[in-house]
Amino acid sequence: MILEALNYAATWPLTSAGHRPFIRSSVNLWARANRCRAAWAEHERRTKAAILEAAQACRQRRTVVVLGSGLLRDVPVTELSRLFDTVVLVDLVHLASVRSWLTVKRLKNIRLIERDLSGLEALLAGQPLEPLAFLRQVPYLDLVVSANLLSQIGIGMSRRLEGHAEEEALIRQAIAAHVEGLAQVSAETCLVTDVSCTVNDRSGAVQETVDLMHGVDTGAVRERWDWPVVPFGEESRDYQIVHHVIAH
Repeated sequence: MILEALNYAATWPLTSAGHRPFIRSSVNLWARANRCRAAWAEHERRTKAAILEAAQACRQRRTVVVLGSGLLRDVPVTELSRLFDTVVLVDLVHLASVRSWLTVKRLKNIRLIERDLSGLEALLAGQPLEPLAFLRQVPYLDLVVSANLLSQIGIGMSRRLEGHAEEEALIRQAIAAHVEGLAQVSAETCLVTDVSCTVNDRSGAVQETVDLMHGVDTGAVRERWDWPVVPFGEESRDYQIVHHVIAH
């Protein structure tokens, strides 16, 4: 708890006022990732491999943008820093622990951008929904990575829209807009996301299944794997929550 409090306090002054309410969830994710390090290792390895495969396919390697860079546990940022002239990391919050790690590694071609990638504010204001339109302004863009972000857009919007009459429709629109935005980018793209999750008991029986994409088709799939986000013992000895991940 002490480390979590310190990370929270150190992140607060580094984060814009509008995004400070999201620091707590980022710190909670950081703490869970540390506790579940062994259970998450294979997912992180496969995510990094998918991203590097996309990077190797680029004809030019000038600028790469990583959407949902998060804790950088699943982003091969050191390798991307060597491969590309500029690496742009985009997320709602960049924790102080992440910033410190980047400083220690002396990765001088990294740029951090705070941004809400959900498009929720535009949706609620009745404005055109183009959450990835800013990518058109990125010069020399050769690769865009969406790193385990898409499901989090839906989960985050669900919390913020709780009780809203059009909650499901708005979430579906936001997820679809992200997928469409990637399709319109004039650069190589790599999408890694968990598309569904199941609650399993110790016998292996599925107690519950959730569609994290809310019915939206993410397109052709190159790889699939499972990610035990909540392994046995994290919340209960009797069940685990497994997310099903795709990459393309």
